[in-house]
Amino acid sequence: MNEIRCGACRRKLGEGEYSRLVIKCPRCGAINTLRAESPPSARRRAPDPQRQTIGNPSKAIADSTSAR
Repeated sequence: MNEIRCGACRRKLGEGEYSRLVIKCPRCGAINTLRAESPPSARRRAPDPQRQTIGNPSKAIADSTSAR
């Protein structure tokens, strides 16, 4: 469980799990708006031109050596 604390005075407001929560602190009166963190996205990397082979990798190597 996550501790939920006021962003202004750090008073503990509760514990729990939430997707979205708006809560007013009884001590300082600040409105706290909390949202669950989204999971990290799977980022795609740019293709590496040195390792990029489509189809038969041995054919790509043979083609590159015969072109010399």
